[in-house]
Amino acid sequence: MLHKVRGIVFKVTDYGETSVIAQLYTDKFGMQSYIINGVKKPKAKIRRNMLQPLHLLDVVVYHKNNASVQRIAELKCAPVLQNIPYDVIKSSLTLFLNEVLYKAVKQQTGDENLFNFIFHSVELLDYQAGNLTNFHLVFLTRLSRYLGFYPDQNKPDGADYFDMKNGVFTRYKPENWQYLSPPHTGNFYQLLKYGFEEQEKIDLNNDDRRYLLDKLLEYYAYHIEGFGHIHSHEVLEEVLTPLPNAAAREGKR
Repeated sequence: MLHKVRGIVFKVTDYGETSVIAQLYTDKFGMQSYIINGVKKPKAKIRRNMLQPLHLLDVVVYHKNNASVQRIAELKCAPVLQNIPYDVIKSSLTLFLNEVLYKAVKQQTGDENLFNFIFHSVELLDYQAGNLTNFHLVFLTRLSRYLGFYPDQNKPDGADYFDMKNGVFTRYKPENWQYLSPPHTGNFYQLLKYGFEEQEKIDLNNDDRRYLLDKLLEYYAYHIEGFGHIHSHEVLEEVLTPLPNAAAREGKR
């Protein structure tokens, strides 16, 4: 039976000489694998460059329950991303978010709220201007809400620690080793308080940002079985760290 779905590209693997297996996260069926034939041919209707990481799609698919690989009848990019493919910072952020999502989102059932969050986050990243150095941190905190381990936002007076194991702010140092202490507790609280549109209000230097990213990835690894190690954040950190002479020029303005 044919179904019209929205999809987000998570991973594409070569299959034979001209075909690929595309793993798409869809609004109706969750994570699904689709074989797409002939994408490498010169006159292919579905081209390989339409299947870049986190590209947003409208797709008509054949769906069979319990099939390991499905088939696609029609596919188009909708909306077409205008900036991510050509902006080094946005494309680096996309590769990082893509790696996290591929490791974190596994379900093969529809979750419209999770799908819409990812879809609209990619749209926002594509058109948002200004400083994006905190975008990935805000994304990770917000994504955890849909994955079931969003931190408790209640921060009592004097709660100088964040217990990563239990997801709560506390006045006392946790007995386990997975926690944040000052000043990182306050920095993390900023991430919970501000959304994408207000991310420039989050006051972090490069070292703080790098530390929080490492801790957020630890937080994910603790709560998601098999999450493993994220590799792309090392490249992302290089891209987001301003060159010394660039920082000096900014200071003179």
